[in-house]
Amino acid sequence: MILTGLHLLWSYKCTYECDHCFVWGSPWQEGTFALRQLDEILRQGRELGTVEWICFEGGEPFLYYATLLRGIQRAKEEGFKTGIVTNTYWAIEEADALETLRPFAGLVDDFSISADLYHGDEVQTTQVQTARAAAEKLRIPVRIITIAQPETEDTTEAIGQIPPGESGVMFRGRAAENLVERAGRKPWDSFTECPHEDLRDPGRIHIDPLGNVHICQGISLGNLFHTPLGTICDTYDPDSHPVIGPILDGGPAELVRRYGLPHAESYADACHLCYEARRDLRSRFPQILTPDQMYGVPEDE
Repeated sequence: MILTGLHLLWSYKCTYECDHCFVWGSPWQEGTFALRQLDEILRQGRELGTVEWICFEGGEPFLYYATLLRGIQRAKEEGFKTGIVTNTYWAIEEADALETLRPFAGLVDDFSISADLYHGDEVQTTQVQTARAAAEKLRIPVRIITIAQPETEDTTEAIGQIPPGESGVMFRGRAAENLVERAGRKPWDSFTECPHEDLRDPGRIHIDPLGNVHICQGISLGNLFHTPLGTICDTYDPDSHPVIGPILDGGPAELVRRYGLPHAESYADACHLCYEARRDLRSRFPQILTPDQMYGVPEDE
């Protein structure tokens, strides 16, 4: 497995609790990166020799402004391209947004703003418009990421990661509980492939503050604080993997068949069936289908 991008879930904490969120981000979530952890990830990324991008996501990374800024600086010093994804809660007025973003000018290669009806009453709120204007003034490359409502059809398909423009909901995480009733359904056995992730050679992975290396949010290939990322990449065998192997053989439907899982007759999409199947399998594969944050499990359970 050759990686060109490391996407860091800088924190599971967020100012919002969006209904479509893959990682159950909320003000109550636990788990945030420390700079010493970032240093270790940058070291391992540099040793791979193929990584080009370090992206800072969440949750909401700007909740930890000082360490986010230092993290971007360190990644840039190591020669990586850098990206940030934010909901722009901090862009109260343009002067504030300019001061917030000014230290990032010349350091950030991709500044992505989440802007849709999950984040406010308008697709592009005043805060989104303010942050975008400030980024453009500072010549920080900016783009907008928009997730459609469940009823919307003919949206751009997200392959590997969410592209700019409007993309459809992927019914995993909180969306699997909060949005599926508003979506159409298809027979469970029609979901015979994963339409969103290249599970053989993903190119990029997500790393959470606990060290989990996610090929898809909630499917961990290992923990890089215990096993070096290079080893995880070199030993990854997708066909023999107990979760990914069945999905490659026949999609989420095969995952259900392989383990004899209970299932409904229809689901909103492949992610919906896969997510529900994985929840049922967590006790069997606790080191793979982890952490609790990805499955909406409160800390005290």
